This record gives sequence, C-alpha cells and structure tokens, in this order.
Amino acid sequence: MAVCAELSQLQHIEPSRFISFSFPNPLLHDASNPYGNADDHAELLRVAVIDSPAPAAPSPPSPRTAAMLVPAGRHCDWIFSTRAGQLHLLLSSRSQCTISRLILVGPEIPAPSPRVVRCAAARPDPDPARARLLPLLLALCPRAAFGNGAIPDVPLLSFHDDLLRLVPVQVVAGPVVGEMLVEDVAVDCAPGPAELRRRLRFKRMPCLIQTQVRLARPMSAAAAAASSSLLEALEEGPASSLQPEVGGPLVQPYLQAMVAGLALIDSSVEENARSGARPRCLCAGVGGGALPMSIRVGLGFDVLGVEADCVVLDVARNYFGLVEDEFLHVRVGDAIQMVQDFAHGDEPDSKFSAIMVDLDSPDAMCGVSAPPLEMTHRSILLAARRILHHHGVLVLNVIPPAADASFYKGLIDVLHQVFSELHEIDVGNGENFVLVARVSPTESTLLDSSRLFRTELRKLTGDFLERIRKVEIPS
Repeated sequence: MAVCAELSQLQHIEPSRFISFSFPNPLLHDASNPYGNADDHAELLRVAVIDSPAPAAPSPPSPRTAAMLVPAGRHCDWIFSTRAGQLHLLLSSRSQCTISRLILVGPEIPAPSPRVVRCAAARPDPDPARARLLPLLLALCPRAAFGNGAIPDVPLLSFHDDLLRLVPVQVVAGPVVGEMLVEDVAVDCAPGPAELRRRLRFKRMPCLIQTQVRLARPMSAAAAAASSSLLEALEEGPASSLQPEVGGPLVQPYLQAMVAGLALIDSSVEENARSGARPRCLCAGVGGGALPMSIRVGLGFDVLGVEADCVVLDVARNYFGLVEDEFLHVRVGDAIQMVQDFAHGDEPDSKFSAIMVDLDSPDAMCGVSAPPLEMTHRSILLAARRILHHHGVLVLNVIPPAADASFYKGLIDVLHQVFSELHEIDVGNGENFVLVARVSPTESTLLDSSRLFRTELRKLTGDFLERIRKVEIPS
C-alpha cells in the first residue's frame, strides 16, 4: 500500500520532503486522547512528516526527530494543515534544538472544524499520549537515528499561543498572495483583561499575522464590557456589533517599533509642522492598513501605500477600517518597482520623509522571512535613498531567514554602505528586528522627549523609543 512505500522512503532524511497519511488513532479509547470530543473522524489521525530544508548541523551527528500534537479544534488551521505552516513549526523548533524531521499528529483534515474554536487554556500532560504514540513515532524516525543500536528519543513538542477563542470570518483569494483568511480572535492579555482582535493571514505563510487590529463595540453599547461578555460577543458571529479600531495604538509590537523609528526625523517633522507642510511617508506593503492608518491619523502624515494585491486592499477596506482620503492614498503595484520608478523620475513631489518597508518574502519554503531578498540589493537601497529628503529615513521590518545566518549581517553591511547612519530596534519577540537608516547623521538627541511629535509617537509606540540603538560600523 502507499503508506508502506512512503515509510520506506522515510528511512533517510531528504531536504524539504513532505508527506501525510491517515493512521488508526492509538489514543481513541485512552484518557490521554486530546481529540475525544472532536467527531467520528477522530478514529483516524492525520500524520504529516516534513524534513528540514537544510542538512542537520554536524553536532549531534545523528538526525533528530520531534513530534507535535495538533491543538484540539485547530486541525483545519493552515498552521497545522499545510506544508508551509508545518515548515515554520519545524524551523521555529530548530531555534531551540536541532530538528531534522518533524512529525505532526492530529485529526484528519476532512473532519469539520467548529465555527468557534475554544482554545484550551490548560493543556493535559502529553506524556501519556507520547507513550501511546511512541511505536508510530519510532517507525517514522530515519535509520541513522538508531546509531549503535540505540533507540532515539522523540520529544513531543508543545504549541502555545495566547488565543482563547478563534472565529473564521472570511476566506478570499487574491491574484498575488493567493488564499487569505480574516478571523476574529480573543487574546489572553493577562494580567489585564482579554482583548478581541481581527487578524489577516495568508495561506502561503500561515504562521505570520499580516495585520492585527483591536475590535470594540460602539461606546454606547460597551462602556464597561467585561472580558466574559466580550467573549460572548465574539461568538455571536458576523452580525455582532464589533468594529475594528483604526488609527490608534498599534497591536503588533513590530509595527510599534517601526513607527518608533520616526523619532530619528522628529526635528524635520516639527519643522514641517511649523511651515504648515505635512511630512510624506511611503508604506511599501499595506496589508490590512494598520500601519498607514496609524501614521495618517495618529501622526498627521501624508501617506502613500503600495500593495501588490488588489484583493488585499478590498479586505483592508471591508474588514479592517482602511479609509482613503486626501492624505491617505493607496496604489496597486510592486512597491519595490515603484521605488525605482520614483527614483528614476523627476517629479518634485516624489520626495518622502520616510519609507516604511513591511514586505515579507514570497518564498514560503524558506520559512517566514522579511524583507524580500530584492529589497536588500544595493541598487534598490540607493533608489530608496534618492527619493528620501535630506533628513529622511528608511525603516525596514526584518525577519532573518532561519536557514541563512549571514542574511542579517549582510543587510547591515550594505545599509552602512548606502546610508549615513543606521539604528536598530530589537522587537523582543525573538523574530523581528527593525532597522532605521538615515540619509544624513542625526542632529537631535533621541532622549529629548520635550518635542510635541515625540509625545505623539510615544502614544503609538510604548517603550520602543527607549530601545533605539545606533549600529556602529565595524572597525
């Protein structure tokens, strides 16, 4: 049978190989079964196996295998049901230990997912489940893992996030990014109350949240709503009165850090304000529109957003509160190409105070990474510098590829070659860094908080203003 052929192939690690098959559920009548209340399809499990895209590190010498149980109710989530999602789980695990193969075990994909997923706050001890699954897991280990007759250890990894509830709202497909999902979630913000948020994710990179905004009731209906009543509102469905909050404090920390980078142009922004002129910002990548809306509404910038996919812009308008006006315009197109077009043109109004680059790599098989490799080329960075004002900044959201340890250093080196000064903000999530490159050296002191613009920045960015550090050129 097909499964047997696949099992024989799995005797060796093959970079980026991905297979999945059904298997009788050995947990079916066991107290450790996490899918006991799922449905009739829990009699069968879906087993998915993915090998690392890169060869294992030389130490340890034998390839390591790890497994993960899909959280109850999440088996249809793209994080757990797609190759791209499972690859990200494997690469995330590699940051903690060297994993050459990841085995994901959960209900079959045809099993219907509940409309409202109540994410478990308390997770059962996985050890009993691991014991029942161990014969299967050992059978899926590569032959090299049994060196010197030893039986390999197959740890059962756990998946943790801060979700309390998850409600899919809409799935649409765009001509560039493919399928995308709008979903409403309740997030555990302990020790504070739970928050309701709307998120946008792409199927090609399901572990990356493209946009996230808070949801709220109109003030007349929700002045003192408790977290419990908010959870009930989330389960009422699309007809509920919840609306996205726009233009206020940003939810995603890396976006807060990107906006904090504008502190490096505070002098020129306030000079513009005194003359009655608005600073201009080019947002390369719009997503749901949280970043351009925050800069437009919270800081009073004139914003041009560029998004590659017209359907993404429709989603931003319909679900995330993106509103275009005389000071916020969006265009459909390739943002990197548009930077080049501006640089090669002679339009007097094409100069910007800031260029904010929030673009992820389109190659999902490299895991989550940003920006696209093209954006790091010297010619593109020179084009960006050309369309910036003398005191302008280029702000880059950077997620170094897990498989390329030299990417981040190489990007810093080329930015030092093109720009006069470079600053870094560590977002603190172990994934994102924000690099802020200045056309000219800084004239103001970053610790000077007396400026009006700095006061407005602090409302949007929290403590990220204090995390800005200069990156010196290596001697």
